[in-house]
Amino acid sequence: MKKLVTRSLFLGLAVLATTAPALAQDGDDGDRKVTYKTKTEIDFEGLDVSGELVKPSSALVLDRKKAQFNPLIKLRNDFNAEMEQSVDEVK
Repeated sequence: MKKLVTRSLFLGLAVLATTAPALAQDGDDGDRKVTYKTKTEIDFEGLDVSGELVKPSSALVLDRKKAQFNPLIKLRNDFNAEMEQSVDEVK
């Protein structure tokens, strides 16, 4: 019973949390226009930017080996046991 009350309380809070932003919006946004500048300038004249070139500590290896997989099919050289069994079945 306690689990049912907890679940229904959690479900109720989830429903209220999702509907709250929809109720808080105003409908008078049609009169307002948003305008942005066509050009943005960033001035770095007053800043002293310094840096250091950092190289990676590893090397790129271009020579890759072909992947080796264990064979799933075993090739047999002889079928002697099956041949002897087939001969017994023919007799």
